[in-house]
Amino acid sequence: MRKASDVTHDDGNTMTVLTLDAASGQLPELFAAAVSGEGIVIAGKNGWRIQLVVVPPEERVRGVPKAGSCAGLIHMADDFDEPLDDLREYME
Repeated sequence: MRKASDVTHDDGNTMTVLTLDAASGQLPELFAAAVSGEGIVIAGKNGWRIQLVVVPPEERVRGVPKAGSCAGLIHMADDFDEPLDDLREYME
């Protein structure tokens, strides 16, 4: 069903290039092809190109955070509550 042209790069990888009109009706198939490792590029009339790239899902954090697990990661200066020299003229 694809109306496309294949482009082979210097590194030997082949990418399928489709126009936006050709790609718009077959996005699920194009997504499946990209997930399987096929290179897919959608080209617009003004010269722009969009490459479909699979982004793996982020690894979810499992378990319950434990109290104190960040101990020592945050430091607060001893003079944190002291007035700032930059604001002295506003405080007088």
